[in-house]
Amino acid sequence: MVMVILTSLYRRTGGTTNRTLSLDNYLRLATDATIHQALLNSLEVVGLTVIFSTLVAYPLAYIIAFRVPAKWQALVLLLTVVPFWTSYVVRSYSWLLVLAKNGVINQTLQSWNLIGEPLTLANTRFATVLAFVHFFVMVSTLTIYASLRQIPRNLPLAARDLGASPFYVFARVTLPLSIPGVTVGAFLTFVLAIGDYITPQIVGGGNELLLPQLLMLQVSRRGDFPLAAAMALVLLVIVAAVYAVSAKNLTLERKR
Repeated sequence: MVMVILTSLYRRTGGTTNRTLSLDNYLRLATDATIHQALLNSLEVVGLTVIFSTLVAYPLAYIIAFRVPAKWQALVLLLTVVPFWTSYVVRSYSWLLVLAKNGVINQTLQSWNLIGEPLTLANTRFATVLAFVHFFVMVSTLTIYASLRQIPRNLPLAARDLGASPFYVFARVTLPLSIPGVTVGAFLTFVLAIGDYITPQIVGGGNELLLPQLLMLQVSRRGDFPLAAAMALVLLVIVAAVYAVSAKNLTLERKR
């Protein structure tokens, strides 16, 4: 970490690294429109990923926790996790086969005469978010499931005995008590997605510049390690800020 901080204070000038300490890289981060757009793109993509992952994971975790018999829950969780043991890169390329113009989705829609021309699905933000949700939804599912399993069964039963509707029981009992699991799952999804380089590059085609892509560009093509180090520290600060908000939310939930 010390080396990263120190490197971020160097400068890349004339094809060489000037080891005179300065804040030039941070000034560039504050003023460069390309970097700002890459950061905004990253936050938007990751924000959508967190939202949709949670929306998919919560019903799945709820069904496993409350609808699947207890003796089968471990097996169901295992079967749910098994597909994610395959290579991350392989799964990314698999999505290209599904989303390509001659992929499964377009061929199916065309065979049903629902579309005339293939839809552009691959190499888009939609493809990146979809792949992210598929890759990380299991993280939220596990954390939400663990939170749901900790809810005393007598609380929902007591609410129903007092005449509460199923929706009221969920909204006022189950959901509030499961917020810690939702928060942890959302944070872990955010951390995994914000620094991901492979998925946007393969599934998104690199067409939308995200901060990890811009960081890699500085290293691989320009050799600007000082600026790349400054970008990495920005990502670290963002993750730390999200962690602080998540931790505060968990603390408030425990006090209720």
